[in-house]
Amino acid sequence: MSEILITGGAGFIGSHLTDRLLQRGDHITVLDNFNTFYPPSAKRANVAPHEGNQNFHLIQGDIRSLNSLNTVFADRKFDVVVHLAAMAGVRPSLDDPPLYMDVNVLGTQRLLDEISKHGQRPLLVFASSSSVYGERPHERFKETDPTDRPLSPYAASKIGAEAACYACHRTTGLNVISLRFFTVYGPRQRPDLAIHKFCDLINQDRPIEMYGDGHSKRDYTYITDIISGVEKATQLTNPGYEVINLGRSEPVELAKVIECLEHSLGKKANIQQKPPQPGDVPNTFADIEKATKMLGYKPTTSIESGIDEFVKWYKASKESQAAHISR
Repeated sequence: MSEILITGGAGFIGSHLTDRLLQRGDHITVLDNFNTFYPPSAKRANVAPHEGNQNFHLIQGDIRSLNSLNTVFADRKFDVVVHLAAMAGVRPSLDDPPLYMDVNVLGTQRLLDEISKHGQRPLLVFASSSSVYGERPHERFKETDPTDRPLSPYAASKIGAEAACYACHRTTGLNVISLRFFTVYGPRQRPDLAIHKFCDLINQDRPIEMYGDGHSKRDYTYITDIISGVEKATQLTNPGYEVINLGRSEPVELAKVIECLEHSLGKKANIQQKPPQPGDVPNTFADIEKATKMLGYKPTTSIESGIDEFVKWYKASKESQAAHISR
């Protein structure tokens, strides 16, 4: 049984991790600011099942706030800190680069400082992103590849946060695992992300905007596979500093994703083709050899099965919302 802090624990990935670790018997503290990047009610619903669980403690606060961080660390000693809190999204970062740097870099630094200030030495598991690799050819992205050409403020902020974590490791000895996630999808996914957004529009018989010719590829990775990798990372002992990719290592074309959604929904998409957007990378492809060796990581969910599960969740959530409105 471990004492674990999850920043951003009410979000998409964080809430799934909270579910998994509570099932494992750990004590979980979630720090989340419930911002309005997407409806806070969705994040409240993510953690609502744990209200009343004596092993679950929720603190509403911001990683940039010293008061919030002091509240978290003053009376608790953590074995593991999983740092998921961040401003997310490549395209939104183009509109407000300072916010992304403030939250993702300064917020990470303040978290690191607070850990040191309170004399704690947990394992830090940091959520990085495949976006740090920038534009690359089709070969697999390896952890040793250069990350000095970000295509968006979001990518730059994740590179900066990784650098802050490494500097903290070198100066304080903090054990850090930086996990680079590759296009995570599944139930509870943010509504602004492609699979969720396309699903909603196709279901409503509204047109979808496809940026590019549909041949761009992403290493789509189902949420339960990602959570299995994160859970394994929390169990590492004295790893020093490591960077590990978590993906499926089977890139899928955007056109194929749309076909899967059409099949699961039983509807055809009305596609409006648009030019590629600034900041988007054409391909991502995770080399997961290191994750396999260090974590025993073995993703098992195909894109077809994953989208089927997402659509089941989507339909159930819509039915639940309709029932709530009708009452």
